[in-house]
Amino acid sequence: MFAPAIWLIHQIAAGEFGPVPLGGMTYWSGVWATALLLLALAITPALTLLRWGRLVIVRRMIGVTALAYTIAHIVIYFALRFWNFASILHEMATRLSLILASVATAGLIVLGATSFDATVRRMGLQHWQRLHNMVYALTGLALVHYLLSPDVYAEQYLLSGIFFWLIGWRLLKRKGQATDAKPLMVLAVASCLFTMLLEALWLWAYQGYEPLKTLADNFTLMEDLSPAWKVLILGLVVTIIGAIQQLRRRHVCKPQART
Repeated sequence: MFAPAIWLIHQIAAGEFGPVPLGGMTYWSGVWATALLLLALAITPALTLLRWGRLVIVRRMIGVTALAYTIAHIVIYFALRFWNFASILHEMATRLSLILASVATAGLIVLGATSFDATVRRMGLQHWQRLHNMVYALTGLALVHYLLSPDVYAEQYLLSGIFFWLIGWRLLKRKGQATDAKPLMVLAVASCLFTMLLEALWLWAYQGYEPLKTLADNFTLMEDLSPAWKVLILGLVVTIIGAIQQLRRRHVCKPQART
């Protein structure tokens, strides 16, 4: 949980963010806050596929840490705007991306304030769970806020593709297919295609890029893999884990031959 903060401090010390590091700090603190939200959502698939129930212990800790990075992101943004609250309030009331960010932050504060064991007991587990299911919508708002950035970043589409996979996995879980290799393979491919199409259509609608060229860039040799291929690789890794679990279940359930 401290690793992103340590990384940010190292980047500042190394001068990677330039002579005025607040811009880079604002961007990356927001990226890490969103990534931690996705990590919290990834705990349920991880404990289901790995059959490691104790992972649930860290889910709330990760969520609260995501809130801490979100608050740090806001404080750094205020400093970037020279603490001019009149200008900041005007932006928060008129810019769609900041309106969405404000709603998401308010929701995360509510979830963080109700993350104590005493609150769970007072509310009852069912009501508490219903409230904390808001995290899906709040994560979606955070991602749209990120997509509405004036610049273009590969991480926008990578994180969005991962979110698509996480929601798709939960739909598979409802159907009892959360650990089956074939549905997981289909989900991996669907998430890859979603990421490709999102990038092409969003850059076309928001930046005026030619969508066919953006799609074609996924199939050209570049120094770094495109977000869509990274999403596919992650999905395939999970598919392999699901296939291994299937084989183990079949081995355990296979009746022993009579002697």
